[in-house]
Amino acid sequence: MNAPEVKKDTESYRDHIATVNESGARNWIYPKKPAGKFYDARTIVSIVLLIFLFGAPLMKINGQPMILLNVIERKFILFGLAFWPQDFHLFALAVLTFIVFIILFTVVFGRVWCGWACPQTIFMEMVFRKIEYWIEGDARQQRALNKAPWTMNKITKKVSKQVIFYALSFLIGNTFLAYIIGIDELVKIVTDPPSQHIAGLTAMIVFSTLFYGVFSWFREQACVIVCPYGRLQGVLLDQSSIVVSYDFKRGEPRGKLRKRAPQPLVETGDCVDCHLCVQVCPTGIDIRNGTQLECVNCTACIDACDSVMEKIKKPKGLIRYSSYQGILDGAKLRFTPRVIGYSVVLTLLLSLFVFLLTNRVPVETSILRTPGVLYQTLEDGTIQNLYNVKIVNKSFDPRTIRFALKSPRGKVKLVSGNELNVSPDGLAESALFVQIRPELLDGVKTIVVIEVLNGEEILETVETSFAGPTALQ
Repeated sequence: MNAPEVKKDTESYRDHIATVNESGARNWIYPKKPAGKFYDARTIVSIVLLIFLFGAPLMKINGQPMILLNVIERKFILFGLAFWPQDFHLFALAVLTFIVFIILFTVVFGRVWCGWACPQTIFMEMVFRKIEYWIEGDARQQRALNKAPWTMNKITKKVSKQVIFYALSFLIGNTFLAYIIGIDELVKIVTDPPSQHIAGLTAMIVFSTLFYGVFSWFREQACVIVCPYGRLQGVLLDQSSIVVSYDFKRGEPRGKLRKRAPQPLVETGDCVDCHLCVQVCPTGIDIRNGTQLECVNCTACIDACDSVMEKIKKPKGLIRYSSYQGILDGAKLRFTPRVIGYSVVLTLLLSLFVFLLTNRVPVETSILRTPGVLYQTLEDGTIQNLYNVKIVNKSFDPRTIRFALKSPRGKVKLVSGNELNVSPDGLAESALFVQIRPELLDGVKTIVVIEVLNGEEILETVETSFAGPTALQ
């Protein structure tokens, strides 16, 4: 009696990640140096993005940083526009719009962001990994060097690599700190004695050490373990999403290339099972198993496979950008109901954000009745209320503010002086009196409209309540 056939488990790769071995220890990845048109294109894109990343803190618009994200003082500047906590609704709307955009982009094009524009990928693969290849050689040389005894050659290579890594991490840490505190403040921290900037120096060391740890040791684990974006693929991707895909219809069944051997009994596909696609993968996966959590769509496997196909005189594109449906039946990119729905939502959110941004006033004024202070009746019978005034100047121009009562008729008097000076990108507080004849009041509570003027220019109008005598009801 024949023994029952044991079915081979072809899904075992889903039970573990490539960066952890069976004992639970770290499986260090030595990716082979990629080469090809996609790698060259990614290099160019990375250079452009790196120039922007390191250059943006140095650039100024009208004397102000082009980008400033000062979360400590809650002060933000984006391309010359200053944003204050009063603009939180714009910030929330922008974040919501960005999230919907990421969802839509992922639904259609998969993790293109991760492979082409994510700072983690750019720094790791296009900066630190290139330096590692330059000092220690390709994957095979790196493995051999790590197993070799500690000779002077090994010490020189290892120490020089780590020194360069920390120097680059220090530069990156300072750059990110410049986005928070501004380049001028960063220069002060660097040039002044350390004792004058203990907090800034500490932040600089913390940032540098964090980046050094990520790029010298943690590496691809940041994408596999920490980043939640990869785990969202199961929700966001569908069979029509464009991702880095293996053409299983054309490639299977796999078989080694035999030049002089007899023809195999079973005709094989184009995949010669060379494992180059696995060797170049920075997260150690086999793309032939399908879309996986660890895949960042870096296209290294595409370049590797295309080079093999070219050598064996087969068409390129065995691994390519495609959807599962495209591999299955050759379907092109389709706009599914989900894509259309996300597109509509994104368009509405973007339109609302642009509308609010273009109608954003340069000066935001808050006028509220002073708590605990009742109305006063003056000698001529006029009713007077006291108000607290807070003005936020969102522009980089000084403002000389005065106030006028639009309705009902009456007078507005600042407690001190006739005008209120507000510095560029600054905040000013004061108090004012509003005086109205009792016959013009609606009763206990009257809505008054106050104009905020800069010279003759009306910056905005503010509505507030005016308290009057009970007898007027």
